[in-house]
Amino acid sequence: MSVARITTLNFKEKSGADQIEETYKTNAPTEFAEAEQLLEVRVDDTTLMFVSLYADNDAMERASAARTKRMDLNKDLIESMEGKTGEVILNHK
Repeated sequence: MSVARITTLNFKEKSGADQIEETYKTNAPTEFAEAEQLLEVRVDDTTLMFVSLYADNDAMERASAARTKRMDLNKDLIESMEGKTGEVILNHK
């Protein structure tokens, strides 16, 4: 069964959220190639939410290196981060 990683980032400034919004749209499909699905949601001016679906925990863990690299590169823009993972119960398209 698929698993999901949900990450909510609060940015120090709107410009930081704008920057990450654009780079994620452009680069995430390649950076997280094993993801079954990637969602990026703009919650407000300084908050972005990312939802990644993977076939299993192993695939999600293999993507962790890319996630850590992305977070490290942008750490100066980020005010706070909240992350959760869980089993996907419904994935209606």
